[in-house]
Amino acid sequence: MERSEQPGEEAQSVYAQGEGFVFDPARAAKGMGRHGHGGWLGLNYHAHGEGWFELELPWREELAGLADGGVLASGPIISLMDNATSMSVWTRTGRFVPHATLDLRVDYMRAAVPGRTVIGRGECYKLTRTIAFIRGIAYDGDPEDPVAHVIGTFMATHGTYL
Repeated sequence: MERSEQPGEEAQSVYAQGEGFVFDPARAAKGMGRHGHGGWLGLNYHAHGEGWFELELPWREELAGLADGGVLASGPIISLMDNATSMSVWTRTGRFVPHATLDLRVDYMRAAVPGRTVIGRGECYKLTRTIAFIRGIAYDGDPEDPVAHVIGTFMATHGTYL
């Protein structure tokens, strides 16, 4: 995918990142939370550190699976974890590398408590040239009592992680 800003200017990749560019996880999450699926879900930046990243999913009635129960449906939690683990890869590498989710296994431990915000914490624990290995948890209070565990892989689609 190529683009050119001005007529006569040399085309450059939309994925080009200038020398000295450092991926800013908080800034990237703000953009993600304003647009598309993440924006509709209401995903917000929560925290990050070396190789890990957290997003929050505020409870909303329209995200509940059963109208009477108020328990969040599984889809928003899967999306939360896909986004949080994806961001953990870019947080670890310090740059944006376009990638696709190859595998994301979600093991539900219990239902989220109705009315509570769910935090998704993703960790990138290993990188190869084109594969990122991730794991994480979703929790709504105590991280020691998670709603779900996830594990999976991403594949770089344009460029490499290393």
